[in-house]
Amino acid sequence: MQNNPFNTISKLKTNKGEFTYWSLKALQDQGYGIEKMPFSIRILLENALRNFDDFAITKENIETILGWKPQASDKDIPFKPARVLMQDFTGVPAVVDLASLRAEAARKGKDPNKLNPLIPVDLVIDHSVQVDYFGTPNSYLQNVEAEYERNIERYQFLKWAQTAFDNFSVVPPGMGICHQVNLEYLAKGVIERDGQVFPDTLVGTDSHTPMVNGIGVVAWGVGGIEAEAAILGQPIYFIMPEVVGLKLSGKLPAGTTATDLVLTITQLLRNHGVVGKFVEVFGPGLDHLTVTDRATISNMSPEFGCTVTYFPIDGRTLDYMRKSNRSEEQIQLVENYTKTNMLWRENESKIAYSSLVELDLSTIEPTVSGPKRPQDKILLKDFKNKFKDLLKTNYQRKYVDFEHRTTDAEINQLKTVKIKKDNITYNLHDGSIAIAAITSCTNTSNPSVMIGAGLIAKKAIEKGLMVKPWVKTSLAPGSKVVTDYLQNSGLLPELEKLKFNIVGYGCTSCIGNSGPLPEEIDKAVVENDLIVASVLSGNRNFEARVHPKVKMNYLMSPMLVVAYALIGRVDIDLFNESLGTDNDGRPVFLKDLWPSNDEIDDVMSKVLSPDDFERNYSQIFEGNEQWKNLQPPKDKVYQWSKQSTYIKEVPFFKGIDPDISLSENIEGANVLLKLGDSITTDHISPAGSFSEDSPAGIYLKGRGVERRMFNSYGSRRGNDEVMVRGTFANVRIKNQLVRKEGGFTMHIPSGEEMSVFDASQRYQQDNIPLLVLAGKEYGSGSSRDWAAKGTSLLGIKAVIAESYERIHRSNLVGMGVLPLEYLNGQTAENLGLTGNESYSIKGISEGLSPLKKLQVKAVTEENKTIEFEVVCRLDSAIEIEYYKNGGILHYVLRQFLKD
Repeated sequence: MQNNPFNTISKLKTNKGEFTYWSLKALQDQGYGIEKMPFSIRILLENALRNFDDFAITKENIETILGWKPQASDKDIPFKPARVLMQDFTGVPAVVDLASLRAEAARKGKDPNKLNPLIPVDLVIDHSVQVDYFGTPNSYLQNVEAEYERNIERYQFLKWAQTAFDNFSVVPPGMGICHQVNLEYLAKGVIERDGQVFPDTLVGTDSHTPMVNGIGVVAWGVGGIEAEAAILGQPIYFIMPEVVGLKLSGKLPAGTTATDLVLTITQLLRNHGVVGKFVEVFGPGLDHLTVTDRATISNMSPEFGCTVTYFPIDGRTLDYMRKSNRSEEQIQLVENYTKTNMLWRENESKIAYSSLVELDLSTIEPTVSGPKRPQDKILLKDFKNKFKDLLKTNYQRKYVDFEHRTTDAEINQLKTVKIKKDNITYNLHDGSIAIAAITSCTNTSNPSVMIGAGLIAKKAIEKGLMVKPWVKTSLAPGSKVVTDYLQNSGLLPELEKLKFNIVGYGCTSCIGNSGPLPEEIDKAVVENDLIVASVLSGNRNFEARVHPKVKMNYLMSPMLVVAYALIGRVDIDLFNESLGTDNDGRPVFLKDLWPSNDEIDDVMSKVLSPDDFERNYSQIFEGNEQWKNLQPPKDKVYQWSKQSTYIKEVPFFKGIDPDISLSENIEGANVLLKLGDSITTDHISPAGSFSEDSPAGIYLKGRGVERRMFNSYGSRRGNDEVMVRGTFANVRIKNQLVRKEGGFTMHIPSGEEMSVFDASQRYQQDNIPLLVLAGKEYGSGSSRDWAAKGTSLLGIKAVIAESYERIHRSNLVGMGVLPLEYLNGQTAENLGLTGNESYSIKGISEGLSPLKKLQVKAVTEENKTIEFEVVCRLDSAIEIEYYKNGGILHYVLRQFLKD
């Protein structure tokens, strides 16, 4: 048979009937060493066998995977996911792209209705809720009301897509966070479709898609561009990954949490170096980790730098499936298939990994990370002293312990200000906590830490403690199941007494939707240049991400978030200093509030029920009355409104030539930005709020939009005019061409300082191509396709960096921007590049090949020439085709137009 080159097709009898499957055991019997392969590689192998067509997926591709060795490979392999997961920030622009492709197909005389997703797509609206209201019983309803007011046009567009496209489902606002919904409901473990049975796999337009690795599903985050190509039937190509084995032993000690574990692993794997690699977890320690513990770890794969952090399916997986109301029929199918096809966790000792990292769980200690990178681990016992050091080294401030100063004169050495709120006067100073947020699927999916937070709140109330009045508190569960078990345990009212009221079901502070600080706090921070902090149970704490005016941001467990909110500052030794006094005037310490593991387990055993999952997920697609009342257009080709400031046809495909033109060398280019290390996609394409005097704000005001209706960059991703103006507009980005922070640059021909957007417009008017120079880990962070789209629209033809984060490099290729890499050991600094030179890049027009070296010539203002080579990070033949077409979707559209 044509689709059976290795004679692996077999039949599996199950309780659901007989299915065709592609047998890995058949390959083992043929002499291939399948048992030595990591489980994640076995799943890639099955995927290639099943999707073999001898065109997009060839016999050579299969042989490449069959020949997997622990050593690095430079061969690319294909992957066709079974489904795609989206959230609305990245989903809206993806749907805009699909609608734009349909529009251009219609203009070219093709049937637009044939442009449909070829695999199931689930889009969860979870990124648009903002914490405008907090600390009251009405906070949730008020935030929902504000969310719909700001986003009704986007939501109508998504509801249109649900009816206009086949294979496309939308989970309405207020139902949960996409990764938690995926973990608790969408993920099947094993899929049966069209008479076949195979592993559940997916890609998602959010970098934290690997969270579902914790339930045994291979999945990772991609840009919207790559996801759209997968939706339209294109394989995703990537270099055969190394697989790092993470061996866990021991058991977490009392007083520690899965959050402490994942923050420890973040630093451990970052130090080991796992960028672009798979991580697979094994060892006896797995037996002591629940699926929700595992999912907490997998969730932070992008913070580790790896593509996936895979936990093979085992008995713990099946236990979780039962608790989360998967059908017994489905659970038996998962067990039957994985045990039959060598995908069940067993015989781990036979597997060969590329490298090994070992961690004894019994060594884990209470941990936080920050103030601006998830891998910057701080042991809780060292936090106060580390804060003092950071204040001095990062912010040039002398630390004075405000609570224990010996003389009033010392107050002058500390940045502090008196605030009056509700007739109470208090001091706000460096280290004060402005935001305390229980947020993010990383932790809200884990009942142990959520119930633990509730128990701390209960004990705090009993002892008469209260959250400090300057702290903006919020509770944003990742699903309504969390609310049910907190309510059933009686712990939600205790959290509410501490003003941790539910503010929404979605990503809030974790992605920058913290909402405004109270007016008097905001004013004090700005006017006195205070270094205030946030504490949050999220996964990201990059500069200006949580809130542009909060400079220090610390990741920690929900339990510690509550504890720190009680004291209202981070400059405290929680082990030895009290959080306050009880009703009898006795000091209360953290140990007095911290619940034992037995206490947490006792509550969990009483309140966790499959019925909660059944009740909430049986109506997951229905939405509230506001959603039901939305009236979307009925046209199959979207009718774009010229008045819209949210939804706009993208310019990429309009008038596309069915034939491609030859790629040319880059001549006479100027540098738009010269950047340092660890430039994240938040720096390149921020998601949060923006000011009236920013280029995006000026544009919206010119369209009659009031400041209060600006919403966020993330919510405006359906409008390229806003997004191109927001590219490189992060208030904390440091462009070395100018002295001030923010989205500014030097227009080199004139020597004038101006916004990045304004400079790019002048360069494009003069037909001058643009470059970006950068350091290590360029494009780390969220899988943000607008970080590449905006780069392209600014006229940037290439980026030269020391290294790239995987997703952003792929996205640059997907938008026709060349990712170039300095040779080992070379940097802009040691080459003597200032960014003021004129650049030429040769070797493109004569033809490209994977990882080809190109020649760069930089001519300085003094007419001195600097010549060097770079590696062109087009890693495969198909990526070269994407680049020649101007991008991956241009390639897909041209293929469609030719049919």
